[in-house]
Amino acid sequence: MSKDLSRRSPDGAKAEIIKRYSNGEITVVWQPSLCVHSGICARGLPKVFDPRRRPWVILDGFDSETIVNQVERCPSGALSIERTTPEPE
Repeated sequence: MSKDLSRRSPDGAKAEIIKRYSNGEITVVWQPSLCVHSGICARGLPKVFDPRRRPWVILDGFDSETIVNQVERCPSGALSIERTTPEPE
């Protein structure tokens, strides 16, 4: 599931785009304006993150903690996690 949440500034100009990809447990948030295209995400989990595919992030069928660990490696902070269920203890 992908959502494109384009925001507009008070003057009506298009502002930052934020996309969300969810598997029901976690949501990967991508802010393209922050992305430096290092490719760390795609090299680490190419079946989840594939910039040649649309949508380029597919979480279904993959372990949420593995995805979280890969997102934490994003050097620019363009990728982040929102948890939709409480973190395991």
